[in-house]
Amino acid sequence: MGIKVSDTAAQRARTFLENRGSGIGLRLGVKTTGCSGLAYVLEFVDEVNDDDQVFEDNGIKIIIDGKSLVYLDGTHLDFTKDGLNEGFQFTNPNANGECGCGESFNV
Repeated sequence: MGIKVSDTAAQRARTFLENRGSGIGLRLGVKTTGCSGLAYVLEFVDEVNDDDQVFEDNGIKIIIDGKSLVYLDGTHLDFTKDGLNEGFQFTNPNANGECGCGESFNV
């Protein structure tokens, strides 16, 4: 399935990478935390690890480690802005539910 990146998210990621001055893409992963069990992790990537899968959509490389891919395959990454609030938003077909604050999910 892979990872899909909206036009808005791709533009924002390009801006972040350009401002940073280095990096080959964004790492999308999960960590155990929160009231629902898993939380998304999004960070810059300077090099690809041996167990990483690399997806490219809308000109942005998304790197995911093998353990996280099970939870993230098919995810759509978007970027939204609502008043003073802005950030990346994840639409994950593998998630069965989210906590009330939206910071964690379960599968």
